[in-house]
Amino acid sequence: MINTASLQFLYELSQNNNKDWFDKNKARYEADLKKPWEATVAAIIERIKAFEPDLQSTAKESIPRIYRDTRFSTNKSPYKTNVAAIINPGGKKAVDVPGYYIHLEFGNLMIGGGAYQLEKVPLQRIRTAIAQDPETFMELVQAPDFVQKFGEIKGEQNKVLPAEFKELKAKYPLIAHKQFYFMAEMDPETALRPDFPEFVADYCAASAGLVNFLRQAIL
Repeated sequence: MINTASLQFLYELSQNNNKDWFDKNKARYEADLKKPWEATVAAIIERIKAFEPDLQSTAKESIPRIYRDTRFSTNKSPYKTNVAAIINPGGKKAVDVPGYYIHLEFGNLMIGGGAYQLEKVPLQRIRTAIAQDPETFMELVQAPDFVQKFGEIKGEQNKVLPAEFKELKAKYPLIAHKQFYFMAEMDPETALRPDFPEFVADYCAASAGLVNFLRQAIL
């Protein structure tokens, strides 16, 4: 499980993001960060299955590689300075499928989820689902446990909407969003809690109704 050595490695990587340093510390990466994170994510997934029994994702399917794709980026740093998990029915290869997201780096821990990368058709489907049942959608985003943990739905908005949604915008402005995600940020040392998998699963449970609403709209 994630431990103080994991956080120390993340700090050192943030200060030494180069191949020479990483190669010299590859064994530390495997022992102090990669394997503990895999064990942590596996434990989180098992607890999420308590309220999502059909979830088939594994830790390996959920954890992105630490190596950055620098081909189209001006930032040529070779490594990500965080570990993350994308927990949904398709794992890291299905970033367009609504689910849960955990992100740990030096100085920050984020727990959240929702629908972040939406193409035109999935976005249209979500907006249609909201238009067909706005009361249920608002109940989910205004649920006390969701609001207490995440606050509100985040994401960019379209200034101009398709005609069928324009009238709804006045009463339900969230329909103008082109992303529907939520995120809680906290001290990274929270990951050292002995009950960290349960802690994360509790956050995921608070958002499960909304995640399933978004997922069912798309799939």
